Order: sequence, then C-alpha cells, then structure tokens
Amino acid sequence: MKFIDIITSAIANSFRSKLRTGLTVVAIFIGAFTLTITSGIGTGVTSYINSQVSAIGAADVLTVSKADDAAAATDDGPAPYDPDKATAISLGNGSRPGSTIQALTTADLDTIRATDGILSVDPSVQVTPEYIEYADSGKFELTVNAAATLTTADLAAGEQLDNESTADEILLPTNYLDTLGFSTPETAIGETVTIGITDFAGTAQQVPATVVGVQNETILGAGAGLNQTLTDRLREVELSGTSVEAAQSYATATARFDLDATDAEITAIKDDLADQGYASQTVADQIGSFETVINVIIGVLNAFAVIALIAAGFGIINTLLMSVQERTREIGLMKAMGMNGGRVYALFSTEAVFIGFLGSALGALVAVGVGSLVSNILASTVFENLPGLQVVQFAPSSIAIIIGVVMLIAFLAGTLPARAAARQNPIDALRYE
Repeated sequence: MKFIDIITSAIANSFRSKLRTGLTVVAIFIGAFTLTITSGIGTGVTSYINSQVSAIGAADVLTVSKADDAAAATDDGPAPYDPDKATAISLGNGSRPGSTIQALTTADLDTIRATDGILSVDPSVQVTPEYIEYADSGKFELTVNAAATLTTADLAAGEQLDNESTADEILLPTNYLDTLGFSTPETAIGETVTIGITDFAGTAQQVPATVVGVQNETILGAGAGLNQTLTDRLREVELSGTSVEAAQSYATATARFDLDATDAEITAIKDDLADQGYASQTVADQIGSFETVINVIIGVLNAFAVIALIAAGFGIINTLLMSVQERTREIGLMKAMGMNGGRVYALFSTEAVFIGFLGSALGALVAVGVGSLVSNILASTVFENLPGLQVVQFAPSSIAIIIGVVMLIAFLAGTLPARAAARQNPIDALRYE
C-alpha cells in the first residue's frame, strides 16, 4: 500500500462511525478555537502596545529621577532631614501649590551627564498652559504632551518638531483641527496659534506658536507637542515673578545613550546611575509590567484550552481503540495479504492525525471569523476612544503552529491504538468474532 493510499484509506475510515468521530472532532474544535482566540488576543494587544511605544520613538532614552528613599523610611523610620536636598515646586498640573518632591538640580544633571554611556541630558520641564486659540475660533483647553521633545510623531501632515530651532513650534493632534477651525491637517501647517498661560503672579499672558505638524492620536503621549524652545519660553512666563535667587530644579531628566547599545550596556548604565543615587527607566521598562500582566492572562486562558485538548486526546484514544476492535478481522486480512505492522501503524496514526487536523482547522477557521467580527464591533463601540486598537489579530504563523501542535497531540494520542493494531496476530485476528 502506497503512502497516498494510506492517507485515502485513513480519511475514509475516520468517517465509518460518524457520530463517534464527530464528537471527538468537536472536543478538538473547542480546544483549537480557544487557543486561536487567546493567541489572537495576545497578538492584537501586544501589537497595539508595540505600535504605541514605537510612536514614542524613545528607545535610546532613560528617564532619570532621584532614587526613592521610601524603602528606608519604611524600615528604619523617617529619613533625617537634609536641608541641601533639592525639591521641585509644583505650580499646577493637579498638585496643590507649594507641594514638593525630591528633584534634580543642575549639579545632578552634570553628574548624570558625566556617567559613562550617557550622550546627553535634558531636564524634563512641564508647563501648564491655560488655553489655545486660533483666529476667532474661541479659546479651548490645551493639553500638553510632556514627552513630545522625545517622540517621533505619527504625522498626518507637516514635519516633526525641531528642538534645535529658535522658533516656537507646536504639533497639533488631529482631534484639535475641527475645534480650532481647520478643515484638513494640511491647512493647519504654517498657521499661528495663541497659547494662553498664567504667570506666577496670576497674570494672564499670551504666547504665539507656529503649527509645524499634525499628528495622529495615540494613547501614549496624548495632547499637543511643543518643541524645546516653546517649552522653555512658556516655563519662563510661568515662573516670571518668582525669586531671582530661586534655584532651578526638575522632577526628572531624559538621558540619551547610544541607540545601538546592548542590553548589557544599558544595564551597566542604569547600575552606574543607581550607585550615584539615581533611578532610571527605559520605555521598555515602563511598558514591561503591562506586557507581563497581559502574558499571564493569555497564559491562563491557554491553559484551559490545553486542558480541553488533553480531554480531546483521550477521545481520540477511545475512538481509535473502538475502531481497532471493530476492524480486528479487517486488520488480520490486511496482514494476511502482506501488509506489515509498520503500514498498519501508519494507517491508524494517520487517522488520528486527520481527526486532529479536521478539528483544529475548523476551530481555527471559526475562531478567525468570530474573532475578526467581534474585534471590529469592539473597535467601533467600546474601544472607539483607542484609535488603532484591534483586540483580536491573527498571525498566520501562530495559526499554523496551533494546528501543528493539535495534530501532534492527536498523533501521540493515536500511538496506543495504532500499536495495538500493528501487533495484531493475523491468524487470531481472522478468527475474531
């Protein structure tokens, strides 16, 4: 019997008992469906996170702050008061005026800049403008993306912010266009908008800025982007009226390193900073916790799918053992006509693999259809405020792997019945009633 004949016979034999085979296929279908859906959720959510992180475009940046002394205070009581320890005064952004946090001074910036592997250091300056206005469109609240100086924006029109420019540049999100009176992203490019901001004395000030680009919305870094020149100008206005002797301090700083640095080199830089009393994180560090939670959830869901597949494996064993018993005389006849044990083993193993393929292929196909439909519905309803999010995405490679794994499980489950069939004595089998 040729290999193609074995496959043809195996497929035909699988449907001798349609009900028994059908129930086994249903069990495999459930496991494959669940695995495909959970895999699609993992792919969709991970892809969305990666796209948002890519929009930040800060793979070569560390966010540096003073090391947290909270652990020492918890274990040994409050830390001794240090009058030389820098604090940063909050002038808005939701904090009460006068509240303080441990901050970085100019001396800290020099220390960080001198650390091996650090190419440049810039203090992270946050400003809190009151409104934005264009022509006679009215005044509207303005949210500032604090990470704009680090980002590579997903542009709808225009150019990226130029932090080396002496001009005051702003990058508008697409959802600001209609409100400000722009018909298309292109019509906003080159126009001048007015930013209102209140100084330390409470006097309203106005600062003009040129629109150089329009960016698509992202969940990370929402709001308008300001170049460093405009940020510094707004901060100067915001702090006007404070004591001239007041020392400059910053909550955090962004330190750039070589984009081609290895993980070991990045770890060495972070360890060096830690030894000097600074905490540092990359974007990957900040996002990693979210990915860990997602991976754990997906892993738990996959575990239930694997349990279903194991149960289906026992169904395959039962189906084929019953088939071996019902076809004992047939097996004896095949052996009497010269079919060896290896061919018999291959025949029953192929039946098991075919049943596994049938169940997994149907499960994956239905999962893709249902998952895509549900994902599109959710994208336009529940997750309409998260542009670009497709909760369920299917990678062809993942689907192929799932089908392959299920077929492997089916093959292993069919090993016992196949061996039982291969070991049949042809004389005893022909006498079997």
